[in-house]
Amino acid sequence: MAALYACTKCHQRFPFEALSQGQQLCKECRIAHPVVKCTYCRTEYQQESKTNTICKKCAQNVQLYGTPKPCQYCNIIAAFIGNKCQRCTNSEKKYGPPYSCEQCKQQCAFDRKDDRKKVDGKLLCWLCTLSYKRVLQKTKEQRKHLSSSSRASHQEKEQYSRLSGGSHYNSQKTLSTSSIQNEIPKKKSKFESITTNGDSFSPDLALDSPGTDHFVIIAQLKEEVATLKKMLHQKDQMILEKEKKITELKADFQYQESQMRAKMNQMEKTHKEVTEQLQVSLLILCDN
Repeated sequence: MAALYACTKCHQRFPFEALSQGQQLCKECRIAHPVVKCTYCRTEYQQESKTNTICKKCAQNVQLYGTPKPCQYCNIIAAFIGNKCQRCTNSEKKYGPPYSCEQCKQQCAFDRKDDRKKVDGKLLCWLCTLSYKRVLQKTKEQRKHLSSSSRASHQEKEQYSRLSGGSHYNSQKTLSTSSIQNEIPKKKSKFESITTNGDSFSPDLALDSPGTDHFVIIAQLKEEVATLKKMLHQKDQMILEKEKKITELKADFQYQESQMRAKMNQMEKTHKEVTEQLQVSLLILCDN
């Protein structure tokens, strides 16, 4: 009897082939708790519920520091403290200021001074590195699957030729093997085009859906920035108009206030003169 291994989530036992690599999850747990990317820091994590879109670390930071801002280097919305995310802050302390990424052209790639840690000798940022490795891994798996399937079909043909024999089948075999060989380069050409493009890592490689998240976020942020700039310009115009109106009202108020003061001073002067005349008249009448 084959040995059974426990799923790390539901703890039920399954054959080793039925569990996922790395996290050792069964098929039902993989469906119920898929591996998704955090909305803020873009790291992959095991989703506990459909409504949970951020990882545990970002959830704790949201409670402590509030909603994060885009990082000034990588534009990832994970700057909880200051204007830089924790990943860029630590990399800057360790490796110095960032350089331009050879893929996304953003100033967010840190030179580790070690060619072995570069991806095919290219200086890439964290997100582009993950996307590049994901595409290479997918291409490697597809080529491996293609080679195994072609090898299996070739073995089946040889086995069938040994069992049946005959000149008639040999002629069919040459036709079938030639057709198989013609089909295999066509299939391989797709993957070879991916690998050749993989050396330069053109944007076509971003057809891998998880790898496009970075570029989609950049496009969304650029649109948001343009919209915010337009709104800011409109607000500035409104503020200027209001300030102009306030200045006019202040000038009108000062003019009216000065006129009122002059009128009050004139009335006070007239009242004083009338009072003095009445007092003189009263003294004259008292003397008489």
